[in-house]
Amino acid sequence: MKKIISFMLFIGLVGLLAACASEPDTEADEGATEEGDSGNSLIIAVGSDATELDPHMGTDIPSANVYHNKIFETLVIQDENMEFQPGLATEWERVDDLTWEFTLRDDVEFHDGEPFNAEAVKANLERVVDEEFASPRADLFNMIDEIEVVDEYNIKFTTEYPFSPLLANLAHYSGGIISPQAIEADRSGETLLNEKPVGTGPFIFSSWEPGDEIVLERNDDYWNEPANVETVTFKVIPEGQTRISMIETGNAHIAEPINTNDVIQVEESENMYLYRSEGLGVDYIGFNVQKEPFDNKLVRQAISHALDTETIIDHVYNGVGVYAEGPIGPAVIGHDPDLEGLDYDVEKAKELLAEAGYPDGFETTIWTNDDQARMDAAEVAQSQLSEVGIDVSIEVVEWGAYLEGTANGDHDMFILGWSNMTGDGDYNQYFLFHSDSVGTPGNRSFYVNEEVDALIDEARRETDPDKRVELYQEVQEIEVEEAPLAYLRHTEYIAAVHNSTEGFWMHPSRIMMLNDVVIE
Repeated sequence: MKKIISFMLFIGLVGLLAACASEPDTEADEGATEEGDSGNSLIIAVGSDATELDPHMGTDIPSANVYHNKIFETLVIQDENMEFQPGLATEWERVDDLTWEFTLRDDVEFHDGEPFNAEAVKANLERVVDEEFASPRADLFNMIDEIEVVDEYNIKFTTEYPFSPLLANLAHYSGGIISPQAIEADRSGETLLNEKPVGTGPFIFSSWEPGDEIVLERNDDYWNEPANVETVTFKVIPEGQTRISMIETGNAHIAEPINTNDVIQVEESENMYLYRSEGLGVDYIGFNVQKEPFDNKLVRQAISHALDTETIIDHVYNGVGVYAEGPIGPAVIGHDPDLEGLDYDVEKAKELLAEAGYPDGFETTIWTNDDQARMDAAEVAQSQLSEVGIDVSIEVVEWGAYLEGTANGDHDMFILGWSNMTGDGDYNQYFLFHSDSVGTPGNRSFYVNEEVDALIDEARRETDPDKRVELYQEVQEIEVEEAPLAYLRHTEYIAAVHNSTEGFWMHPSRIMMLNDVVIE
């Protein structure tokens, strides 16, 4: 009887959440209507503004979606199947375990007219790993021990140790190549990159009105085929239903993200369609393991057992996503199909809390940003954890402050996602669990485990693909048992697209691909 009552209360809660999410923001709606469809101008309704337009400093998807493969490009890229393809480099060779050679394109210019060449690549990678510059993505490249300019369009990297994921890391947005002239202007304070980012990509930065919109213009001198649209405008529309309304009325062409409880509305619309893409990431509830009571793994295990994540996927995410036993999803190198996670078991959760010294539970807080699905998940988690005596208060924090606060360790619990930008288990493991990545780089649970560090380091250096997978399987068993994170789902990315818009696709890393977009 208790289970039936709990389920009915949950259904009522989900209904309330759906009703709240469906109420439009009238003021934002009116502003969107005035904008209208301006011919060959692509309008994208996004939920959050960028926080950074310097790819060497960026750490979030809303920012990367503006500059990655738009303003800035990388030496290599990964296609929709995560296969490596030429980018600013036309070919490459792993000469030996430590040495990589790249041949660069000889017909590329930066947006400011500066030539792209090996010296530019060297300047960029040296900037990322410069300790004084303090890039949060330095760990992606600090294994590169030497950068040698062979000639104008050939460059050689020598790594400190064998590092198998190097190509994947070079395809990451932090490998974006910036004009050396713009780097120098930023360094001297003359013109900050956030004010004038300069790359080689198919779009040129035009303007940024923080909290409102970012505008890019087509690069008509692009070395490859120019984009079809003349401008791209990223309109910041925090309210999910308003983003959907903008697509429905033709005031925007793409809305991303969309709330999962709006999926049916999009699918049934005559004016738009739902785009779905298998993702590489994982959504999770994290614990600050440096704070009581989350420094006790029994408490963390108890919370994991108390969360009915299958119900969360079905009702909060509307069936979008895949059940997660652990941190590495099915499409990522290192996934373990036999991994057994901490399944839903309320009685086990209560036993663990009692063993940890909290038989009556405790009070705590959970942070989320103003993403509707995360806020909904927080409310359902709040309800589920109350069944084991844990009284959770929800704090909704603005995105920029949210990133800063979780990087500083100001939180107790938090909801976040990790979008694996490379498709390699190293990107997931090193940044979510390695002690070197505590804080801003990604380990916002402040988890430190010497054995985990050693296994991650060994997997990075292993050249045998099968042995790498075995190492990731081993380390995931420890991470599940230690439970610094409670896994909600492996991600699937969705967007609402107006029927007039063709050629749009989303990379498995959640980067919107716009070069082939055509507005009919």
